[in-house]
Amino acid sequence: MKHFLYLTVIIFIASCSKKDNFRIVEDFNQNWKFSLANQSNSEAFNFDDTNWRTLNVPHDWSIEKGYQKEGETASSTGFVVGGIGWYRKSFTLKAEDKEKYISVQFDGVYNNSEVWINGHFLGKRPNGYSSFSYNLSDYLKFDGSKNVIAVKVYRKAYADSRWYTGSGIYRKVQLIKQSKLHIAQWGVQITTPEVSEEKAVVHINTKLENASTKVFSNLSLNYKIIDNNGNEITKNDKEISNIDEIANIEIDIKNPKLWSTKTANLYKLEVKLLQNGKIIDNSTETFGIRIIDFDANKGFFLNGKNVKIKGVNLHHEAGAVGAAVPKAIWEYRIKKLKSIGVNAIRFAHNPHAIELLEVCDAEGMLVMNEAFDEWNVPKKKSKIHIGDNNASEESAIAYPAVFDEWAERDLKDLIRRDFNHPSVFMWSIGNEIEWTFPHYPKTFAEVNAKSSDQGYELVPTYDEEVIKKVFHKNMVGKDPLATIAKKLTKWVKEVDTTRPVTCGSVLPSVGMASGYGKTVDVFGFNYRATEYDVAHKTYPNLVILGSENWGNYDEWKSVKERDFVSGIFVWTGFAYLGEAGPWPRKGLNISFFDYAGFKTPRGHFYETLWKDDPKVYMVTTPASESEFSFSEKNGWKFDMQFTPPPVWKMLRKWEWYKVYPKWKYENNEAIVVQAYTNCEEAELFLNNKSLGKQKLADFKETDNIIKWLVPYNKGELKVIGYNNGIKADEYILNTTSKIVSKIKIKSTKKQLKADGYDVAIIKINLLDENGNLITDNEQEITFNLSGPGKNIGVDNGWEMNVQPHKTNVTKTHQGKAILIVQSTNEKGSILVSASVKDIKSNDLAILSK
Repeated sequence: MKHFLYLTVIIFIASCSKKDNFRIVEDFNQNWKFSLANQSNSEAFNFDDTNWRTLNVPHDWSIEKGYQKEGETASSTGFVVGGIGWYRKSFTLKAEDKEKYISVQFDGVYNNSEVWINGHFLGKRPNGYSSFSYNLSDYLKFDGSKNVIAVKVYRKAYADSRWYTGSGIYRKVQLIKQSKLHIAQWGVQITTPEVSEEKAVVHINTKLENASTKVFSNLSLNYKIIDNNGNEITKNDKEISNIDEIANIEIDIKNPKLWSTKTANLYKLEVKLLQNGKIIDNSTETFGIRIIDFDANKGFFLNGKNVKIKGVNLHHEAGAVGAAVPKAIWEYRIKKLKSIGVNAIRFAHNPHAIELLEVCDAEGMLVMNEAFDEWNVPKKKSKIHIGDNNASEESAIAYPAVFDEWAERDLKDLIRRDFNHPSVFMWSIGNEIEWTFPHYPKTFAEVNAKSSDQGYELVPTYDEEVIKKVFHKNMVGKDPLATIAKKLTKWVKEVDTTRPVTCGSVLPSVGMASGYGKTVDVFGFNYRATEYDVAHKTYPNLVILGSENWGNYDEWKSVKERDFVSGIFVWTGFAYLGEAGPWPRKGLNISFFDYAGFKTPRGHFYETLWKDDPKVYMVTTPASESEFSFSEKNGWKFDMQFTPPPVWKMLRKWEWYKVYPKWKYENNEAIVVQAYTNCEEAELFLNNKSLGKQKLADFKETDNIIKWLVPYNKGELKVIGYNNGIKADEYILNTTSKIVSKIKIKSTKKQLKADGYDVAIIKINLLDENGNLITDNEQEITFNLSGPGKNIGVDNGWEMNVQPHKTNVTKTHQGKAILIVQSTNEKGSILVSASVKDIKSNDLAILSK
């Protein structure tokens, strides 16, 4: 049994400027100059940027430029441009700042960034997902005259990833002013060696940094813990004799409130650095107390309770806003996922935004925090469609080119940055790395008489001696994959011994024989549910997790029925850009929610699996199109319709059934009706006439979908779910007309903060004269916006939608569309409406205050 016990903390720095005489953190996002051109000497102090565009960051120029079929774009990265972009920002400082340590912190710049201050080169960061900072103090002017920071973003390799990345300074920037002696960046780490209902022992490490030659004395640290009601729980002080050593202290919390997926209890720790009793620096940390435990036979435990991980994979972009995602959108998305029973997220396959982690902390969402998709050998990228692997070598230059030089720093910086987030319960060192080392798939094929498509349907041998014999024939000498994995795990443990290390393995049978799987604490299986039993039998002490899974019923059933499998991470939670094609398929909607946040049929289905609240939902398909067929003799039969050429046929394994949210077909046409429910029984009615009641138990051994084959007739199709013979829920589809009679408009928020960051999502539905959603008559819709709000994107959620997002006009999909409204710094009433031809919605008012 592998056991991990600890408390974690969020390192939090307020985004607004704090006016005091110690630490000041300034929002550094406003009024940057930008040019998407490689102009010589752009880094120079006196460079004339007058004609450059003025904008605020976070900023993603790829989504802003839009989707382009031709030219320097690729299906892997979502048919968007890369290029070389320059950012410049002028600012002034006062004489009183001269004695301070002044740094600039970037949360993410994609990618290959280089930074200058007043013409002096500060450094580079190839990894587009890493957070980093630079000391500016030595090159600044403090007389009120101009200082200029310049950032070059070199992303000429537009096919450098297998999914959408975005381009530019796409996460926030802060200017930080501190004492020369200060608490180091990410310098507070908290663990709990003891936790019970009666007491938690909080162990705090504090690292200091001295940016001067001065010798400091009479130093102390003051610690204060505050609960979520603002009550002071406890406080303590520690004198510091050596600033080069990490200060350690333990504080007891009586009757602690634990952090969990159901009750995300959080505390605050105030840390103050004092000299001669005077504060010279401070940090406020938000933290949660909880225990995690992985057992090779019983699975995952949180605070001593067995919890099945119901997870999804999630990429770092968010549809219409690209990679520049406001925190409010992450709040919206995480709450959507939580509403259908999701309790965990795998950050696929790179570090994500701090704001997303803060939301996961607050919502009680577990996080598998992943560092890399590639190591030192690149994966192939596609040009026209997924799987063509035809992106040119030059366009696909990516992180593997610098992995050997930067991997340790990037990995350790990630762990230090995110160390204290209670949501983070695992570190992942990589995803499907085996594909980049040919001796792995070659060994798998030879040992298992490989079928097509990498043997996804195969139950392979786990006989270690048989595998080793073939493996060592194919790989003479030291296996580089296992060697690197061992090194990465060692680096993780050098920073954090409190969390398990994992990876996403696509060939676990070979990985265990090679030693790769034995370098990590928890072995993640990607699409290998058929191997759970043989793996557990062969390696009974191995902790197994479904790290990436198809979103079908069998995948969940195989986890639910096995205590020793800790959980599942379905691919994916939200639709994502990239890894798609051919044009105009810009991404993959193989998810629980589409790009616009509308719940998909798969999302409805999994809600019935992961939530106990009674639910029934219904979709339909003409029998001529359906993969399901029915006969009185054989009952229901399923024949998978694989994805047609030129796309890889196995993509169908990730896609949902071909279904429609409507009741409108040719008269008497044979229609397959699917009902997704967690009720014991469901009964179908057409125009109030029963078409039969069926038990869910009769479908549990196949696909958990109750089905009927019925002839179409115009009217009302209704399904009712029953528990113990009593109606528990119902769902109705009505035949609609094609005439749009009304536009329904609704906002996710009635109020916004006038901070320039808060977001409301405006949703519209096209309705017929009876108030029914029209799903088969798409219309161009215009959004009208006035007042202190700005349009940051429109969308309709469809994976084939390649319309521009940075406009006020879009076409609906299945009768729906959204507008994303962001506040400004002004207070007042924001008015939003939508119109289609001569039909206009009501005016929707949102108060910004």
